[in-house]
Amino acid sequence: MKAIVIKEFGGPEVVQVEEVPDPRAGDGALLIDVEQSGLNFSDLHQMAGSYLKKNDLPFVPGTEVFGTDPSGRRVLGIISSGGHAERAVVPAGSAIPVPDFVTGQEALALGIQGFTAWHLLRTCARTVRGQSVVVHAAAGGVGSIAVQLAKAWGASRVIAVASTPDKRELALSLGADAVADSHAADMTAALLEANRGRPVDVVLEMAGGRTLDQGLAALGTHGRMVVYGTASDEPSTPVRLESLIGASRSVIGFWAADLMRTTPRALSDTLTGLFGMVKNKQLKPVNGGSYPLDQAAHAFSLFAGRSTTGKAVLRMTEN
Repeated sequence: MKAIVIKEFGGPEVVQVEEVPDPRAGDGALLIDVEQSGLNFSDLHQMAGSYLKKNDLPFVPGTEVFGTDPSGRRVLGIISSGGHAERAVVPAGSAIPVPDFVTGQEALALGIQGFTAWHLLRTCARTVRGQSVVVHAAAGGVGSIAVQLAKAWGASRVIAVASTPDKRELALSLGADAVADSHAADMTAALLEANRGRPVDVVLEMAGGRTLDQGLAALGTHGRMVVYGTASDEPSTPVRLESLIGASRSVIGFWAADLMRTTPRALSDTLTGLFGMVKNKQLKPVNGGSYPLDQAAHAFSLFAGRSTTGKAVLRMTEN
């Protein structure tokens, strides 16, 4: 079968597509015929050797797949690695049946990224109706879903932060009430202005560095910042406890893999909710492009350069 093989750590330039032996499914696992696999920032970290759990070389990256199991069911599979290939082994408990009204690309959008957006808002921030929510990278995979979920769940004002006019327009089309430029010199001032001069209740933060520092300063009393990435690679100023205590603010970290590992039903229960919202037209995953496996290096270059929006996928056939 064809698969991406990483033989040295680095950027998209280390992506190679090669013929490798088929994986073998042991007890409690399924061999999936992969139709599409999802691109995630965790792939870039795996390839760079900077992921929270480092892979041994060589390895096949990829943490989510859509395809068919041995019984012919359409399934979404979440795995630790091995997904960017024509076949992949998925633990039976992590193979989620996909209803007919959800496309393969939509299912992948709702996998790790949809799961993350759901739990950033519900489990970590405990967002309630009438609160303001800031979504960074609002045109990306997590952000584009978080904007829609926040609006569907009654946020009083969703503020979408994105880097280009087109991305900000996309966020507005998804339901954001206001936008801010991620390159703003003073993010605190930009967020306060977007929230009509008032501090914000919730910030979904994935950049780190200056963005985190200034976003924290925009939080109001009882405000919550949920940190789920450090995409900027900039160092953040250590958070002073007094700055949290004085306004009863919180900073919360989130890694989707931890919740999936510690709460086995979290994935299936969350996807049931997300599938239902798609069916009820409360949520529409954004198509971020589909690339043949042989063009994986190019796809990852676009992804790493923040040139994609929504959910980008690799497909295992030319069709």
